[in-house]
Amino acid sequence: MSTFTLASLGAFALVVLSAALSRGVVFAIFAAILLGVHTAVATALFGQVPENLSFVPYALQAAVYLHFASLTRPRMRPWWYRALITYPALWFVSATFLAFPWAIAAALGARPYLWWLPFALALLGLLESLWTRPERVTLPLAGADAGRSLRRVEHELSRQRQAEAPRAPDGARRLRIVQITDPHLGPFMSARRLHAICERAVAADPDLVLLTGDFFTMESSSTPGLLARSLAPLRALEGRVFACFGNHDHEAPSFVRAGLDEVGARLLVDEAAVVETSAGPVQLLGFDFAWRDRAARMKEVCARAPRLAGALRLALLHDPGAFRHLPEGQADLVLSGHTHGGHVGLVSLGLPWTFIGAVSSVPDFGLWARGRDRLYVHRGTGHYGYPLRLGVPAEESVLELELPAA
Repeated sequence: MSTFTLASLGAFALVVLSAALSRGVVFAIFAAILLGVHTAVATALFGQVPENLSFVPYALQAAVYLHFASLTRPRMRPWWYRALITYPALWFVSATFLAFPWAIAAALGARPYLWWLPFALALLGLLESLWTRPERVTLPLAGADAGRSLRRVEHELSRQRQAEAPRAPDGARRLRIVQITDPHLGPFMSARRLHAICERAVAADPDLVLLTGDFFTMESSSTPGLLARSLAPLRALEGRVFACFGNHDHEAPSFVRAGLDEVGARLLVDEAAVVETSAGPVQLLGFDFAWRDRAARMKEVCARAPRLAGALRLALLHDPGAFRHLPEGQADLVLSGHTHGGHVGLVSLGLPWTFIGAVSSVPDFGLWARGRDRLYVHRGTGHYGYPLRLGVPAEESVLELELPAA
């Protein structure tokens, strides 16, 4: 057994033990599974590294175990720590997961050709995770009945990434919305980065800013005042900022409420609000996040908050998987996030394939239609979960809703 393997197994055991003692069995199991897969792949492929570069996997392994050990005392880290420890660690973990087939080949004694390819792909994912390209998305809401089955309306990102939106048809109205969802303050979304995103949102002068949940990660959820500092520019849009809860927000609901309240954002928890805009009255219906009894809960919320005659009705629903439980005709447009656009896919190449779309029926990104109802799934301002985005860029967009003349 190589020195690299022995050192990796020893560090693995120390991190898992520390996780169990500091944060409990659940986190220790999570760390054991994730680091177990990583350690197995890394040690299987260590022999492919040229001898004069063997110090590189040692340094990367040290970064991985140090990063996960630091999560036993989670907090937001300074930029230099992220640059030296966090980003190399998450890149290496992501690459080893992608390299699983090559590791199997090496373990069976075969030569793993192009073993470096997943590491190169993960490097592209790292760059993609640190950068967001502004977009302008046109969403026509006056389309024909799309039938009872939920289907994607379009996926052509080239149209969404126009510098300027096309002129609205004669007689049509436009409603400008900035949606911020899944910022996940943490390794890839610093308070400064989210602050800058909010500054650009204010500069776009939208009719509404809609925040559809999941503001924190484990690194940020215990930092008082962080969310308010990050969203501070939105104070300039008083009366135009509304929010709903995501699943991770229930891990620190008091911090989310306090941060939103400080910047003047109204949190809608299974309730409705009406706001006057340049395009006419808009009724906003914000759903709380729930895992169970979704159909009954959503039906009850809709009954308590009936549609307002003459008003456009927009629903804030963090998880697009719950859209199928929304009674038909209860919203002209539902705005969701949660999927991070599918996280891994070919969206950067203009193709609609994503991992989430391949393994589930949950709408992954873009505009979807069911009957006359529309669902827009934002690709996410940030991300969480799988360490990197890969082929699915984050989204920073201005949504231009095309409304019918009447």
